[in-house]
Amino acid sequence: MAGHSKWANTKHRKAAVDAKRAKINARYIKQIEVAARNGGPDPDGNPALALAVAKAKKESVPNDNIDRAIKRGAGLTGDSVEYEEITYEVRGPAGSALLVECLTDNRNRAAAEVRTAVTRSGGTVADPGSVAYMFQRKGVVTVPKAEGIAEDDVLAAVLEAGVEDVFEREEHFEVQSEPGDLQDVTKGLEEAGINYDSDEVAFISDMKVDLELDDAKKFLRLHDAIDDLDDVQGIHTNADLSAETMAALDAES
Repeated sequence: MAGHSKWANTKHRKAAVDAKRAKINARYIKQIEVAARNGGPDPDGNPALALAVAKAKKESVPNDNIDRAIKRGAGLTGDSVEYEEITYEVRGPAGSALLVECLTDNRNRAAAEVRTAVTRSGGTVADPGSVAYMFQRKGVVTVPKAEGIAEDDVLAAVLEAGVEDVFEREEHFEVQSEPGDLQDVTKGLEEAGINYDSDEVAFISDMKVDLELDDAKKFLRLHDAIDDLDDVQGIHTNADLSAETMAALDAES
């Protein structure tokens, strides 16, 4: 999920909190099913499954749902579903770009739904490769700022996990690593007694695009229309916001 960016702060603008929670749960269930299908039902011997289960539990997905997803993905219930991973490239307002990750059991349906949502919201589905080159795949962990926790404390906790950078943001620290080092990063934080909000594999872009208020509104409309689609697993973007633009958006919400 693309929850590490400022766009995570816009989620309160979306209504129907219960429906959103159900959608989040469904996304994690899909990830668990795919991991169990690819590597088997034992988390101890399947790192991808162990990570998917840990993330689902952190998001309070019920244990019964997790167990059923593992069995279904591993083919132990006789009704497993074959999911396909697809990434769509999208251009938004003011030169912004989005990578949209989908897990779907119907490629044609997913393509049609993404294209419709993007077009109706003022965006454009881009040609393959025309957006992706701007992004790099990274492990990303967000650590909330808390009393007694400094950037050096976070760095010390994750230094041996292959961490590339620790960035101080307005409300949290952002730890970036290679995707394969993500579990080591979270383990280091846990052993140091440092809480973290989210951990994910995300696509990060150094080519940031600052959006003014009008373009930010258009981007939010596009982002939320895509995010509402059932097959969408994550949205990654190079769009950025100033504190002033965020404050203006909050004032209008």
